[in-house]
Amino acid sequence: MLKRIIAILLIGFLGWAYQTTRPLPPNICGSSEGPPIAAPRIKLRDGRHLAYKEHGVPKEIATYKIILVHGFGLSRHDAAITTSEIVEELGVYFVSFDRPGYGESDPDPKQTRKSVALDLEELADQLELGSKFYVIGFSMGGQVVWGCLKYIPHRLAGATLIAPVINYWWPGFPANLSKEAYCQQFPQDQWALRVTHYAPWLTYWWNTQKWFPASSVATGRPKFCRQDIELALKFAGRQQMHKAYATQQGDFESIYRDMMVGFGRWEFDPMDLKEPFADSEGSVHLWQGDEDGLVPVTLQRYIVTKLPWIHYHELPGAGHLFPYADGMSGAIIKALLLGDK
Repeated sequence: MLKRIIAILLIGFLGWAYQTTRPLPPNICGSSEGPPIAAPRIKLRDGRHLAYKEHGVPKEIATYKIILVHGFGLSRHDAAITTSEIVEELGVYFVSFDRPGYGESDPDPKQTRKSVALDLEELADQLELGSKFYVIGFSMGGQVVWGCLKYIPHRLAGATLIAPVINYWWPGFPANLSKEAYCQQFPQDQWALRVTHYAPWLTYWWNTQKWFPASSVATGRPKFCRQDIELALKFAGRQQMHKAYATQQGDFESIYRDMMVGFGRWEFDPMDLKEPFADSEGSVHLWQGDEDGLVPVTLQRYIVTKLPWIHYHELPGAGHLFPYADGMSGAIIKALLLGDK
């Protein structure tokens, strides 16, 4: 009798444990109970939809065309880079898009670095941006830019990575360097990343259970420096509104899928990439603050020693949110489009 009771309790516990690891299904935009569709969208090769937003000068008269890739927990509305006066002066057209699962773009359960790069390429083709275009990615969006440099370099006129998030398990890093940088993160973030990398199927459970602290970034309490705090307070209301929109289809297919793709096992190492603009007809830029608590500057410095064709811009005293500081968007755009002109 006791064995039977123990067996029943064990089965019940396993059933409960299994259910807690399973996220709620996404609340798809346009479904009967999902959020309404308000954004313009394109239909992708596999039937998914990608929502986008156009900024800057009209596409038909633009001299430069740039695709913006938003960061973690953000959306197509995160386009502060376009507020510079230089946009009108140079004739710059921008298009930002909700990455899969964010905002009004359909989730992609099979999402990879290659699939998002191809989504971006298809967006450019359907909007008729021409044979080549520029791409700018901020934070986790920088990982998408690495994917573009790997899979569609022939379509790029230039690329900029702004505080691009690093995967500590890229094999090109010396073990002691990546370990030192990893240990600088909050202990709770070390555990969250470790779970995401080695047991991705537990990512949702780990960040929603109440026994251990979840990812500080996912819960909105990241390791910010003084500049970050000042900028976050300045834009707090807007960011809170945009975050609600970004995750309206559910946290799993937006922020947790983002973590699984970004910190999972990559099929390529960015440090093995070949120079995409050997003919000097384009350039790649990487911008990094030396007080960024989310992305260790030591690892960015190492990456650019392995990829000397990247134009590296390190900003003293800057944190992770430096693109929102006064004058930064103009500097970033000028460097990408004009170089030393």
